[in-house]
Amino acid sequence: MASLPAVEDLRLVQAISRTGSVGTAARELRISQPSASQRLARLERMCGAKLFERDTRGARPTPAGAELSRRADQILSHLEEVYDAARAAAAGHRLVIGTFASLAPVLFPVLDAALPDLDIQQQVDHGHFLVERIAQGTMDAAFIAIADQMALPRGTIARRVGRDELVLFVPAGAAPPGRGKQPLKDRPIPFSTYDRGAEEIHARLVALGAVPRRGVTLGTTVGMARRRTQLALVPHSALATELRPGERLVPAPFRYRLTLSLVTSPTPPKPLVRHLPNLRATLNLL
Repeated sequence: MASLPAVEDLRLVQAISRTGSVGTAARELRISQPSASQRLARLERMCGAKLFERDTRGARPTPAGAELSRRADQILSHLEEVYDAARAAAAGHRLVIGTFASLAPVLFPVLDAALPDLDIQQQVDHGHFLVERIAQGTMDAAFIAIADQMALPRGTIARRVGRDELVLFVPAGAAPPGRGKQPLKDRPIPFSTYDRGAEEIHARLVALGAVPRRGVTLGTTVGMARRRTQLALVPHSALATELRPGERLVPAPFRYRLTLSLVTSPTPPKPLVRHLPNLRATLNLL
């Protein structure tokens, strides 16, 4: 247990990463600079790696330091919620639910409206990090799209919510796709997916004559299409609840399906499981 980092160690790593200076971090934490340097040196010995590159210009995180800082953010954010979480759990009204950034703007409002009696604590991260938290017991459920593309850790199970499919989003004023073997010839097509198939989708769009442009999230991709009046290729669920007047969805020029899964412990939250059929319908999943 003595090898575990203390909260003060994690706050120090956070502060150095944010300020770019050991001295500034020490002043912020109200400790001396020699004490901060000694603590950092001890952490580096424990990690077996240099955490920051230090010179006259300040301190810059190494890859190891950046990862420790990211983990520190996660751990400390959980600690800040621990007493509220304990009180809510005692009342049986709290669920910690995570998903990836692209689905969050669609999923969380739907859950919030459907489960008004629950205090849903929302978390956003990459799928494999969310699954780790399920295994650690710090999260109740996670909606991810890569459950069938990864090895789930012990103590977690995946339940299929539904199948999603790619569709072409046609904003108001945009011309529909053409005909023939290259219905998207010379057309810029922003696209996004929430599984690991981006390279395959890019190649298939190129084969159809398109000029693909990948959006970092589903919302970004839809925004790009609206602003430039262009077609976009996105999962159907991305626009399940927010088509504007004059906008429509048409079938994609090739078939590509995604799977949205719910990952939980072997004993999933009953209110959430009961709501899955309604969630599937709302998101237009198959």
